[in-house]
Amino acid sequence: MIETALLPFQFPFMQNAFLIAAIVAVPTALLSCFLVLKGWALMGDAISHAILPGVVLAWITGLPLILGAFGAGMTCALLTGYLSANSRVKQDTVMGVVFSGMFGVGIILYTSIHTNEHLDHVLFGNMLGVGGEDLWTAGLISLAVSGVLALKWKDFLLHAFDPAQAKASGLPVYWLHYGLLTLLSLTIVATLSATGLILAVGLIIAPGAIAFLLVRSFGKMLFVAVTICLVSMIVGVYLSFFLDSAPAPTIVLVLTLVFIFAFALRIFQPQVRRQVAAIEARGR
Repeated sequence: MIETALLPFQFPFMQNAFLIAAIVAVPTALLSCFLVLKGWALMGDAISHAILPGVVLAWITGLPLILGAFGAGMTCALLTGYLSANSRVKQDTVMGVVFSGMFGVGIILYTSIHTNEHLDHVLFGNMLGVGGEDLWTAGLISLAVSGVLALKWKDFLLHAFDPAQAKASGLPVYWLHYGLLTLLSLTIVATLSATGLILAVGLIIAPGAIAFLLVRSFGKMLFVAVTICLVSMIVGVYLSFFLDSAPAPTIVLVLTLVFIFAFALRIFQPQVRRQVAAIEARGR
């Protein structure tokens, strides 16, 4: 029984899958807290889809895929910011137009060239095929993103809650705004090997949403989000071995189930407390 339970940890490809899951869990969870508070859930979805044309163009020109992905992600972020600031169209509408247009261009490029399986992994992830280069890339990006968020989390928090107050306090709101977009693009690039573009949005939204339901302090929210994301990713990879399923969608399914549980707990816990208080009051 114990040998069967420990079987996934005996294979090198599973060890790499567990390792990259642990690496990307921290930055995605930290970033998700700021995105949830700022209302940028759609921005994460937009950038994750808009990266595709950059990846395909990088493949065609022989450049590293992460350079094309980061360039396309920043193009989407900057274009969205420019259009929303210089038109009457709301930001969420602009994001929808920009990311769907860029994703459409990426799909056209993707289907028009003769490619191999690697670009499929960019779309859907390939945790079981992660190599040393992928681990180093994800590790360095994760370390950089986590370090910036840990050092400047109070500034990003104030900017997320009240940009006007942040500006009045002397904070560089322009750099905070586009700095957060840069961190978002880098984080999505770090998750390319883990979940791919399509499922990356689950990692950068779900942990923060779950923590938001469970706690009321932002400091605790960061800790809870990282813990939930790390545990969910490890559990998802572990279950995928026995379910014979892909790790990425299994991880997202685990996060979805945890979110449903947290939502149910938030709804029913006050009712249970009132009933317990009423029973105790009658007993007195």
